[in-house]
Amino acid sequence: MTVLLWTGVAVIGGVGSVLRFVVDRAVAARASGSFPLGTLVVNLSGAILLGLVSGLTLSNVLGHDAAFLAGTAFVGAYTTFSTWMYETHRLAEERQFRPAVANIVVSVLAGVAAAALGSAVAGWLS
Repeated sequence: MTVLLWTGVAVIGGVGSVLRFVVDRAVAARASGSFPLGTLVVNLSGAILLGLVSGLTLSNVLGHDAAFLAGTAFVGAYTTFSTWMYETHRLAEERQFRPAVANIVVSVLAGVAAAALGSAVAGWLS
């Protein structure tokens, strides 16, 4: 990897992580209750983006470096597995078992569907 690519990872990853914070806070400010809707929105939108990047890479629309920067640097920094698990654990500790299970089930099923949607969109675009 070149210095330019590493610099791109740092800058684009930084943008992704800041955008994650902004989107999460914007959604959480409008949502009521203890369900972590902000994290769900971030992770589902990230799944769509990653599906899109993957689809565009498989159809050779995006090159390896562009896919690495978009998928790993941006989407990797934008989405958050650790926050998702922490919030699910917090719900369970607070004995909110239905929301905790719902967070797992909805995140996984909708995440796979979102990635498939992003990949389908890439197919239509290429």
